[in-house]
Amino acid sequence: MALRFAVMGNPIAHSLSPFIHQRFAEQLGIELSYEAIQVTDENRFASTVADFFGRGGKGLNITLPYKEKAFALAARNSFASTKAKAANTLWMDEGKLHADNTDGAGLLKDLANYCELKTKQVLLLGAGGAARGVIGPLLAAGISQLVVVNRSPEKAFHLQLDFPQIQCSPINDLKINFDLIINATSASLNSENLRLSASLLKPETLCYDLAYAKNGSTPFVNWAHSQGIVGVDGLGMLVEQAAESFYIWHGLRPDVRAVLAELKEGQND
Repeated sequence: MALRFAVMGNPIAHSLSPFIHQRFAEQLGIELSYEAIQVTDENRFASTVADFFGRGGKGLNITLPYKEKAFALAARNSFASTKAKAANTLWMDEGKLHADNTDGAGLLKDLANYCELKTKQVLLLGAGGAARGVIGPLLAAGISQLVVVNRSPEKAFHLQLDFPQIQCSPINDLKINFDLIINATSASLNSENLRLSASLLKPETLCYDLAYAKNGSTPFVNWAHSQGIVGVDGLGMLVEQAAESFYIWHGLRPDVRAVLAELKEGQND
């Protein structure tokens, strides 16, 4: 009987996680099913998670907007998820719900293909579960400054309480430019354009979108290209964080490069 896994979120139809995990399983000879489960009512998230594991589910990935709720549900949290107060990977062990956050590890592995993080000035857009998952690893990588911009000042304030090393600022108050700008908002998922000033950029600035597009580029990546700078979407991060989750569940490391190459080929079709 195939082992059952899934990804939960809203929206979820765009998710490439089922494809990625099926490819990983094929590489390593594991029989599994992996589905996308949309949870439109946030009040039903906890019961949907409980039902999944109650019916024999083995592991869940969690995406927007439920990463913070997933952390709160777990009886056992890893260091990464505790630091972030957000989780993207759930599983049961000895009758208890366990959680981890593999987003930060996935981001750093993919960013290593594009830049050296040490001493870089970084601007992070957003203060939700996606942002929380990457702040700790970014700080640990030796960046010199991390500024967070968020539409809700209250959410940014709570984020700064958890991460005193960061600075929070209204975007219109920023007077410097950055080496790396990371979009951790849901704007790209909703096909929205972020209103950013070119004054935030250096000629060598890298713009990195945690979101990805099945075909073409996200609005944030398109904006970067329109400014004449490098823009990268989160497809590489997606595959890297999925590999970390896969290892947690199966104890085996898949070949990330092969799956990422296949996805990029489809993205350019």
